[in-house]
Amino acid sequence: MTDLPEVMLAIDPAEFGGPEVLVPVERAVPRPGAGELLVRVAAAGVNRPDVMQREGKYPPPSGAPSTLGLELAGEVVALGDGVEPALLGQPVCALVAGGAYAEYALVPAGQVLPVPAALSLVEAAALPETLYTVWTNLFERAFAMEGDTVLVHGGTSGIGTMAITLANLFGLEIIVTVGSDEKAAAAKRLGADHAINYRSEDFVARVRDITEGRGCAAVLDMVGGDYVPRNLQCLAEDGRHVSIAVQRGASATVPLLEIMRRRLTLTGSTLRARDAGFKALVTDEIARTVWPFAAAGKLRPVMDRSFPLAQAAEAHRRMESGDHIGKIVLTMARDAGGGGAPLLGVILNSFQDSPCRAPRGRGACGPVDPETSSG
Repeated sequence: MTDLPEVMLAIDPAEFGGPEVLVPVERAVPRPGAGELLVRVAAAGVNRPDVMQREGKYPPPSGAPSTLGLELAGEVVALGDGVEPALLGQPVCALVAGGAYAEYALVPAGQVLPVPAALSLVEAAALPETLYTVWTNLFERAFAMEGDTVLVHGGTSGIGTMAITLANLFGLEIIVTVGSDEKAAAAKRLGADHAINYRSEDFVARVRDITEGRGCAAVLDMVGGDYVPRNLQCLAEDGRHVSIAVQRGASATVPLLEIMRRRLTLTGSTLRARDAGFKALVTDEIARTVWPFAAAGKLRPVMDRSFPLAQAAEAHRRMESGDHIGKIVLTMARDAGGGGAPLLGVILNSFQDSPCRAPRGRGACGPVDPETSSG
């Protein structure tokens, strides 16, 4: 660790506010403690919770850095006690509770995944937050399995495009909602079986038509509020409703007798505040069940646009505009200039074989566009 710099650039705003508060500042380069590793960050994903934290609506959990950013990719440059020595120098990506918008970041060793040769570091940085969220909620909490039909709101958001990707990989029929005909076309190009423009169509009626009256096995909802009773109308008997955000309101009126009669399940979760032990267990499960697809080139994020760290404000403005399709990413190259670099056209399901380069690292009110409410 003697070769590490003392200071780094980071996005750690001193006050809440609009995108203009996101300016690079100098911070001390952290040193890894027991069970941690230090990553020289190459890229960090931008997610809706980052916007909420910037606005003062989503404080980081206890012990997490105030620096923004929930996912990253880069090179391991230092190890704390008890960390597998083979990880040093390896390219990894990781889910973190904060700190990714920086040139260096600490990561619990149990939360890293190796970056396979099939992925660039920029692509790898765009995977963890949405992958962990969709996997734990759609597949673990909603028990989605091959042959199921599922409904996911915000079909061209980071969450939505990841849900489409995993649905294709694991044999689900997926229906998504989007806010325009253009986004509906994009979602279908990315692999959605059905895409509903919720501005011009009643998604409840369309789901009923698509499923021939049977309904869906599961709904993944990031909207909340008055969407919840409408989502329940989309469910088949024994269906599961999973809430992951409440952009349209944290309260809902639900038909209890209908829930009882059709044996519906309402559940939900948040991920950021879960402890490192839980996240390590999820990492192990993803490494076994999902990550082989990444190594084979079959799991890739849908990329929208990249921005250099110094233009984090522009990255947040793009997310808030709702114009993005897929993931927005910050890169740490100091000489990166100009506006955001377009990354559309990354193919989701390219079926090339590529070996893995690294060992496993174990040892709201009013109408809301779901595409603006998730990463």
